[in-house]
Amino acid sequence: MTVGADVNQVLSTIKGIEAQLSALALNSNVPEASKSFHETMLVISEIKTDLEKRKIQLEIEEPQYKN
Repeated sequence: MTVGADVNQVLSTIKGIEAQLSALALNSNVPEASKSFHETMLVISEIKTDLEKRKIQLEIEEPQYKN
């Protein structure tokens, strides 16, 4: 597996986690829990954005990792 494939796999996992946290935030009956899920989802979203930027940078610098 190439570095590019590994990064894509991590991005897919992070997107799944983000979606699950969003669903938990929306479906929680406990306001504190809902807020916590939402805040965690925002942190995961920032990580996802950073990783997507790094993936683009990686593909530019190391074309062999492009999928």
